Amino acid sequence: MIITNIVDIINNSHVFLITSHVRPDGDSIGSELALYHILRHMEKEAIVYNHDETPRNYRFLPGSDIIVHQLPITDKFDAAFVLDCSELERVGGEANKIKTVKRLINIDHHIHISDKSFCDIAFIDHQASSTAELIYRLAEKMVVDLTKEMATNLYAAILTDTGGFRYGNTKRGTLIAAGNLIEKGANPQWIAENIFESKPLAKIKLSMKVLETLTFDCDGKIASTVVLQKTIKSVGALPEHTEDLVDTPRSIEGVEISILYNELSSNYFKISLRSKGKINVEPVARAFGGGGHTNASGCEVEGDIETIKHRVLDIIKACSK
Repeated sequence: MIITNIVDIINNSHVFLITSHVRPDGDSIGSELALYHILRHMEKEAIVYNHDETPRNYRFLPGSDIIVHQLPITDKFDAAFVLDCSELERVGGEANKIKTVKRLINIDHHIHISDKSFCDIAFIDHQASSTAELIYRLAEKMVVDLTKEMATNLYAAILTDTGGFRYGNTKRGTLIAAGNLIEKGANPQWIAENIFESKPLAKIKLSMKVLETLTFDCDGKIASTVVLQKTIKSVGALPEHTEDLVDTPRSIEGVEISILYNELSSNYFKISLRSKGKINVEPVARAFGGGGHTNASGCEVEGDIETIKHRVLDIIKACSK
């Protein structure tokens, strides 16, 4: 069993690297930090490396200050955990160096395009709500007595990737795990306030600007918004403030799919897709080399915004036939 193999590696190794994807989110950061605390609790050495800085609304998470952004020499690691990534390139520019670590372990809940994993061991369950839920299962298998720090990180990660337990990936097991994490010390109100109710004014101003770009297609069933680099700069916002902007249009009555076109650089966009019910946007993202889940997927595309928008709409229509 894969999870047993991971436990064996942890028990027989001493120094670990933990990493995740560029532009980290609640699930990636919470999962990394929870695993870090688990390994440290077992008296193992662990380093958490991320390509990008931690968004401000996740810096309250226990241990967030230990995350480094310069990759140490990889020779020292017995194994590396690559979390919340469907491909190694998602970790950023240091992917080739991380590839040299003796053992790579992938823990992820996204749909993988290829059946062949980039890691020696892959613990993947795309039915899980989050990567954190898989870390929780790993902790159960190891019979780890979860501390408040571990529970807080895992709860925050599950909370964010389920949209506050509103998305279709919220299953019975997800809520049981969340309940157990509360028993172990996670404070739901405090965590939710830090993540969802501590937004800087610049993010609110950015939201207002982005909503001015709102357009509708397919009789109001598809809502699209665009955020440009110049818009972010004009209100003094940061790139991290674009997180969750795609959710507002989805809340509009009659909208089934929400799309956010986020300009990362000139003629290069990150596309975030969100949907309601059984409408599956994962094939749309996959058509552009991305992926994700039924109700939440994404990809990155090069081109001018109008051409990209037409291509995305054409693929959505083709996938719905």
